[in-house]
Amino acid sequence: MIDPKLLAESGVLLVDKPEEWTSHDVVNCVRRRFRVKKVGHCGTLDPAATGLLVIVLGKATKLSSRLSGQDKVYTGTMRLGVETTTQDREGEVTATRDCSGIDEAQVRAALAQFTGEQLQIPPMVSAVKQDGKPLYKLARKGIEVEREPRPICIHELTVAEVRLPDVDFTVACTKGTYVRTLCVDIGNVLGCGAHLAALRRTHSGAFDIADAVTIDEIKTWEREDLLARMMPLTELMKHL
Repeated sequence: MIDPKLLAESGVLLVDKPEEWTSHDVVNCVRRRFRVKKVGHCGTLDPAATGLLVIVLGKATKLSSRLSGQDKVYTGTMRLGVETTTQDREGEVTATRDCSGIDEAQVRAALAQFTGEQLQIPPMVSAVKQDGKPLYKLARKGIEVEREPRPICIHELTVAEVRLPDVDFTVACTKGTYVRTLCVDIGNVLGCGAHLAALRRTHSGAFDIADAVTIDEIKTWEREDLLARMMPLTELMKHL
């Protein structure tokens, strides 16, 4: 017999994660404010990234891996001419190059090379484990190890605007795709280097950022508001 209380608090809440919050910060906020025992998230967003974070509650936490495995869509900004230790703006600058001679046609041609199925080497600042240890823990110690390439698929990669040194883009991809590494690889093709300057997740599977709530909204809710706004377990099953 399923506990009626557990069933009532089982479902999905779509949250628009703000910058500087970790995905775990969002989980903790929901758990503590509404006294829900089981809370998780589907697909980590880095603290500097914003956008759609799928929060699972109660019995929906058992579906976390299935929801995490769905395709994602991001909008982002790639900055040409600057390379960093972390492949994004959070790292230390390791190299700078002139990118003033690159035009929009070259940028579009470079991005076109990265659509479809391919292998990608995960960055050192990732949660991928090697010999049981997450790579980011090794990176913090200044250790870099050889990583095995992993299969990914870029379904779509389009340029929104080129305003050198920045390139705004949209990417639709499979789980496990590192957009920061994608930017680095594009920078290498262009010959000027690059890093990820901004990232926002807009879709995860069938879920859309347009349906997400902000942390500020959540902070005004009572428990009843949470239960009224989240997608119940019966509705969630239609998305799987």
